[in-house]
Amino acid sequence: MASKNGSEYGAEQIQILEGLEAVRKRPGMYIGSTGRDGLHHLVYEVVDNSVDEFVAGFGKNIYVYILKDNIIKVTDEGRGIPTDIHPKTKKSGVQVALTMLHAGGKFNNETYKVSGGLHGVGVSVVNALSEWLVVRVCQKSEIHEQKYERGKPVSELEVVGKSNKTGTTITFKPDFKIFSELTFKYETVESRLRELAFLNKGLCIHLKDEITQRENKFLFEGGLKSFIEYINKNKDVIHPDIIYFDKKVDDFTLELAMQYTTNYTLDNDIYTYANNIKTTEGGMHLNGFKTALTRTVNSYARKYKFIKDNENNLSGEDIREGLAAVLSIKMPNPEFEGQTKTKLGSPAARGICDTMVGEVVGAYMEEHPATAKLILEKAIMSSRAREAARKAKETVRRKSILESTTLPGKLADCREKNPELSELYIVEGDSAGGSAKQGRDSKTQAILPLRGKILNVEKSRLDRILATEQIVSLVTAIGTGIHDEFDIEKARYHKIIIMTDADVDGAHITTLLLTFFYRYARAVIDTGYLYIAQPPLYKIQKAKHVDYAYTDRQLEIKLAEIGKTGVTLQRYKGLGEMNPEQLWETTMNPMNRTLLRVNIEDAIEADEIFTILMGDKVQPRKEFIELNAKEVKNLDI
Repeated sequence: MASKNGSEYGAEQIQILEGLEAVRKRPGMYIGSTGRDGLHHLVYEVVDNSVDEFVAGFGKNIYVYILKDNIIKVTDEGRGIPTDIHPKTKKSGVQVALTMLHAGGKFNNETYKVSGGLHGVGVSVVNALSEWLVVRVCQKSEIHEQKYERGKPVSELEVVGKSNKTGTTITFKPDFKIFSELTFKYETVESRLRELAFLNKGLCIHLKDEITQRENKFLFEGGLKSFIEYINKNKDVIHPDIIYFDKKVDDFTLELAMQYTTNYTLDNDIYTYANNIKTTEGGMHLNGFKTALTRTVNSYARKYKFIKDNENNLSGEDIREGLAAVLSIKMPNPEFEGQTKTKLGSPAARGICDTMVGEVVGAYMEEHPATAKLILEKAIMSSRAREAARKAKETVRRKSILESTTLPGKLADCREKNPELSELYIVEGDSAGGSAKQGRDSKTQAILPLRGKILNVEKSRLDRILATEQIVSLVTAIGTGIHDEFDIEKARYHKIIIMTDADVDGAHITTLLLTFFYRYARAVIDTGYLYIAQPPLYKIQKAKHVDYAYTDRQLEIKLAEIGKTGVTLQRYKGLGEMNPEQLWETTMNPMNRTLLRVNIEDAIEADEIFTILMGDKVQPRKEFIELNAKEVKNLDI
């Protein structure tokens, strides 16, 4: 089969690197985990192959279906996996691609100039980790089909019909023997597909959940410009136009979109990709972008006297404050660092990004002096605040770790020095703090009471944040430092537990704390150290027997068991209403308590929600509340 660039795509183009033996034994090595993340990774592997066909110039539509019984179906309009016989293995190209690890058309630069699906695993791993998989290939006017069970073919590749279309359909059911979680989450799949559509302008991805009948279609002709509009839709921007370019140099294609907002956060809204793979740890392309941006903005600032001759240059941090940017590079043979492929290691990417970003941003600033002035004014304000923050950090640094004390708002530390065995409870108010201190296991549990609500960091620069006593106490107690000095290895506790009242004020304090951790101590969440305690809502007493209910549903079940006659029911509106023994038994005892670990499945969606709930714009917050009001439970008025 001839491709558009004249090369043939047949079975002989599929090169075999190694077998598939280890996948079922060590699935985590190939897909990261056997939990929810690994489960969804299976979908992404199949979809990425379809995206590669689009990038190569074949097919405009990809269809993804979430079916009943945890089944996924992905259909594309590409050339179809080769059905002819591979010259070396004497098996069909389909069987080679589905049963041999690292077997595919992505290891030579003729079939795919750029590949996003080359993660070191591919559809063969999906096959190996599925209870069953069916592949259908429309090719050469025929429909070919083959069935597999746990990676092994249970039928031959056979012609089952005629078709004038081309493409591949993969339908699979993840193996219950492998995965601890088998339910696909619509929002998680939706987020990744939306992202792929942003990264590949002109590609149309259709998603449908046939269980809930939810569906969506993603098509963004604006590419990364549309991505930036999506990221900034609930933020105040300082210039309406988006700085954008999409250029090709030799075998490299670089696309960049960026826009400044009034936000004070740094690098939270900078996203980088290499061949459609999200490089969450950055790498050479990000380094090139940062270097070029810092150099170019400072050069412009000196040329037009925004910076005087006797003044220092603006730092990269000053220049990137409030910046939303998406950088996507597509290149042959990318080199990634680590098995997870989250950091681009190709040195050539740095030079390409440095040169092209410098040229484009420099030209934009010359052509848009009013916007350039706004960008520089923000950066200069950031520089002044950074100097104030430096002085505030020195104050924090000079303070020793707070010692055990009964004073309100101060840390009552635990005796255990091993962070893996130590827990920090962040407690709302002096009353609850007193009960928690008396009821805790002082060997492993530390208590930090907070008086009132902490500062909303979404609306504050770092200098003001570090001037806030509550945050200083929190940062010092945890031990990690903050911002550019943050080091998760210095965490003094590997369980940091937010424990607030089950009412509106308690929920607000929890949200303020979550905003702080997300914006300034993100690694605490990413490492799984942050939790939310679940205190009971009700105390149920009948005669001398006492029980607790944590939800309204639990209350109904308990009352159905013991009957309502002679029952005394107490609704807890605050932790302070519990005596130390009750607080220990219901909320702090590791044998009985319920803790919710804080996870961030999608950073872009999380960023949007924090911006809506904690930012300056009222209308998006109102719309969010109206849309989600019906989901609210246990709301105390």
